[in-house]
Amino acid sequence: MGKHDILRSTTFGKTTAEEEGADLGAYFVETDQWQRIFAGDIDVVYGAKGSGKSAIYSLLLGRTSELFDRGIIVVAAENPRGAVAFRDLVTDPPTDENEFRNLWKLYFLVLVAHALRDYGIVSGRVKQIIEPLEEARLLPRDASLRGYLRSARDYVRRLVRGEAVALESTLEVDPFVSVPSGITARIRFKEPDPLEAARGWISVDHLLELANAALEESGFSIWLALDRLDVAFAESSDLERNALRTLFRAYLDLRQFTQISLKIFLRTDLWKSIIRGGFREASHITRQITISWDEASLLNLVIRRALHNDQLQAFYRVDLQSILSDTSKQTDVFYRIFPIKINARHPLRTFDWILQHTRDGSRNTAPRELVHLFSSARDVQLRRLEIGHPLPQGEQLFDRASLIGAMPEVSKVRFEQTLCAEFPDLRDTMQKLEGEKPVHTLESLALVWAVDQPIATRLAERLVEVGFFQLLGTRRAPRYSVPFLYRSALKMAAE
Repeated sequence: MGKHDILRSTTFGKTTAEEEGADLGAYFVETDQWQRIFAGDIDVVYGAKGSGKSAIYSLLLGRTSELFDRGIIVVAAENPRGAVAFRDLVTDPPTDENEFRNLWKLYFLVLVAHALRDYGIVSGRVKQIIEPLEEARLLPRDASLRGYLRSARDYVRRLVRGEAVALESTLEVDPFVSVPSGITARIRFKEPDPLEAARGWISVDHLLELANAALEESGFSIWLALDRLDVAFAESSDLERNALRTLFRAYLDLRQFTQISLKIFLRTDLWKSIIRGGFREASHITRQITISWDEASLLNLVIRRALHNDQLQAFYRVDLQSILSDTSKQTDVFYRIFPIKINARHPLRTFDWILQHTRDGSRNTAPRELVHLFSSARDVQLRRLEIGHPLPQGEQLFDRASLIGAMPEVSKVRFEQTLCAEFPDLRDTMQKLEGEKPVHTLESLALVWAVDQPIATRLAERLVEVGFFQLLGTRRAPRYSVPFLYRSALKMAAE
């Protein structure tokens, strides 16, 4: 096959795990971080947008059979794609943190009970869990996650607000305990006293204890996996903060149970927003990891995706496993496919130039931008060949112009669909820098934004926090640089 045909048949994959499908497993690098997560040693996975959290979440759900053989039942507590289960909470949220914490715990109890029933785990303890939940209409058969959550929310609301929870259309209220008589079981959030217990009241914590004992008896454990929390509550920052703070409090409540674990996948900036105003419980969250990528692992990712194409492997006459086992061979293959340098007069080699142009203000490159750049470069290169530009030199499939030409789209998408979408309150502030130079002092920023210097300082610090600015200089004389990643989108002048 000629270079044009090879390019047409080549793909670097999709930019999101939801779009990758079955190919994700072939691309994925089973790092030490992944092994620790898969072994069950990690409960909380932090990472920047596009760092690969959802890829790990998807792979975890894709390995349910293997995990089941180890006695682990994996339950998705949020839909891995499509509509989020928590969307109803945006329009009708819990009234306070206590109500939210109770909602999380009841929702997780319902998911555990559903799994016990669905997997046919039968015992006296399981019956004690299922019956009160079914009587309270919290465990409908064939319900969606959204349906389970709605039922739990409505139940919590009725209890918290002191409304009677009638399981039948007409019930007499017992004046001694102020609950409808004739009910054999009732679920609440504090432990019932002996009289209430005799009347059939039972706490959520006790039901979780029963579930934990039933799982231990059967030789199973349950992992409740949560991702897409950035999407679930994105429309309200206050709701998002309350939801996540109470989620972690519920997580700590569940840590006492040996057979029930939460697996939470969360953006790093959202975690920072939780602890910004103080969060004493943070020191107790120890089973955590932050996804990180260095230059070697990013190069490995690119080569895996490139050599996933059989035609490209055949063209370069390389063996995939042999290349992936040797970092020096990965570098050699990269520079057979791509030019050595983008600018002959600049010391940076091409891969270093790519990392420089795809990192944000935190100096980190996310795999998502890297994949987007190579996918866009492939499209640019094909267009160049189709209108008559010469083939790249030697063995190379890409020339310098294709990589340079791919950057504007990557910059635009990252700025508009990630940065502005995630931080809409900063959109106008960032866009006021359009057409300006990329490096500023506090004085120049105050002029551009037409604000006094203290306000400019607060805005600049916030933009450093979200990765739009890279902080240069000293604390007394700071300078703020817009990374190359965002310069094209803002049509910035040269330094």
